Amino acid sequence: MDKNDACLDLLRRLHPRNVERNLESLCQLVAGDDELVEDLLGTVDVPLKKAKCNESGKSYLLCDYNRDGDSYRSPWSNQFYPLPEDDDGPRPSEKLRELEIAANESFDIYRDLYYDGEGVSSVYLWDTDDDDFAGVVLFKKENEGGSWDSIHVVEVTNVSDTQAKYRITSTVILDLGSEHDLSLSGNMTRQLEASLPLDLEQAPSKSLAHLVNLGQLVEKQEGNIRNLLQDVYFDKLKDVLLRDLRSVGDVSEKRVEDEKHADVIRGLQEL
Repeated sequence: MDKNDACLDLLRRLHPRNVERNLESLCQLVAGDDELVEDLLGTVDVPLKKAKCNESGKSYLLCDYNRDGDSYRSPWSNQFYPLPEDDDGPRPSEKLRELEIAANESFDIYRDLYYDGEGVSSVYLWDTDDDDFAGVVLFKKENEGGSWDSIHVVEVTNVSDTQAKYRITSTVILDLGSEHDLSLSGNMTRQLEASLPLDLEQAPSKSLAHLVNLGQLVEKQEGNIRNLLQDVYFDKLKDVLLRDLRSVGDVSEKRVEDEKHADVIRGLQEL
């Protein structure tokens, strides 16, 4: 087993709620291997952090895709904060920046509809080869029941003027707790590839046709992962509780099991 696989295997065995702290500690242990550190930081997903754009006053999410050193680019103003001494950080081309603005406005509406008007969303795009591009769509919602982080990395390849190929890698980081001291943390990653037509009748431009397709794919991925979390985590949790739970005082085993299971399900529904 090489070093990278060994580090990832170790992280998988540690508590997922502490993944960010564990990753930092692991990077310190292998600090002499810069390539390994970069691989770990680029491979391991951690809960997203929020910041506020000084120019627009809107919140945005921080990730490696909008980072330049210790500064992060706001999708609303296209400026890096804190302001670097030499402001030459990576930005999308003028044409792609127009699509990035439209994507942030569109997915902010998506967030308002699908996340009960709460949370923060951010979209970052960057140029690849020729007319192709890539990007990341981010969502974060927090409440007393826990937190939900969605990270959708997309690659867009134009096959023709009327068709494009999309590859989307989606990761959801879930952290739930309950008043019964029961917690559930973990993440799930799924990948989807699709070739879709660019419907120029519904969208006024090719760029906005891409945005329509991306919206449909993100919606599909989030729905699929939410259903998988229900099947994998919560059905498994119920089996564990039914098998291992013991009565506490004069409260029946079944009642305690029902309360704990309902708490965790309620936490997911609120996210």
